[in-house]
Amino acid sequence: MNERETAPGGLALVAALVNTLDVETGADSLDTADGRAAFGLAEPDVPAVRELREALRAACLAHAGHRPERSPAALDELLAEAPLYVTVADDGTAALRPADPDALVSRIADALAAAAADGTWARLKACEAEDCRWVYYDRSPGGRRRWCSMSVCGARAKMRTYRARGRASSQG
Repeated sequence: MNERETAPGGLALVAALVNTLDVETGADSLDTADGRAAFGLAEPDVPAVRELREALRAACLAHAGHRPERSPAALDELLAEAPLYVTVADDGTAALRPADPDALVSRIADALAAAAADGTWARLKACEAEDCRWVYYDRSPGGRRRWCSMSVCGARAKMRTYRARGRASSQG
């Protein structure tokens, strides 16, 4: 199993956006034309999208039980710019649709509404490792996964804990 497999549905877009920033290196793919093109962005859009990205990261940190540096409630204000409408099809089924389907914030709002409705939104989490913060979809049965990758971030955290216990017992 790939520990960094894609999130379901529209959450894949949310995860892809948040993961445009490599927290460890500081590399931001939104600084590149290709990185912006992946989301249909122009260069002037980037500051607002970075704000949206970090508000989404804060919500994903909260989902994982971590204390984010900023309030996830900031997402409310950003999503208010992306109204959703209820549409009814010929067969009577209702669905939410973004008012501006080309705007990234509208596509994110649509994805969050669908994920909240189907119960998957809370499983989009940010890695516990402060030097990572990669957003991943928690597919574990209990929904208690803490790291984006057990083989990388989880192993590093467990090794730090192990070494700290070793130092503490040698001083005692």
